[in-house]
Amino acid sequence: MSGPDPEAGAAPDTGLGTRLRHLLDLLESDLGTIYAELGIDEIRPRFVGYLRALERDGPASVRALARRVGVTHSAASQTVAQLRARELVGLRPGEDARERIVHLTEHARSLLPTLHAEWAATEAAAAELEAELGHPLSEVLDAAASALAERPFHQRVMNSARARGLSIAERHQYDLG
Repeated sequence: MSGPDPEAGAAPDTGLGTRLRHLLDLLESDLGTIYAELGIDEIRPRFVGYLRALERDGPASVRALARRVGVTHSAASQTVAQLRARELVGLRPGEDARERIVHLTEHARSLLPTLHAEWAATEAAAAELEAELGHPLSEVLDAAASALAERPFHQRVMNSARARGLSIAERHQYDLG
């Protein structure tokens, strides 16, 4: 499995989003390698929250599962489709004809002992990484999400542009000389 080059690092002049994606790519690539080494290629890092929520709280509608995992309904629907294609979840009708209830399959349940061991090792490795950083990354991410919930990034960018007298709605031509 090929992934991002951990030696490369994000370029120093890249934006915050690019740096966050780069960090996520590094983490997910290595976890994907672990899943492949464990012989469970059907597992992707983004599936973990769904599998854990279904195991912990039981079957749920796609909408309820989205809330449990902290993603949009659309994102949950797409991931559930991927989980279903890999035979990790099944769907059954809910009380409402439009509602689908997601549940773990026997195949997914058979993987849980291996996944529990991997999850424990991953949590320990994450704690070790946070200790090396000197700042708990999980706390920084939670604080950033909370701050953006209070004042969205769009509002921050527009306020910053206005304060600097910039019109970001205009296109500028630069002399690339």
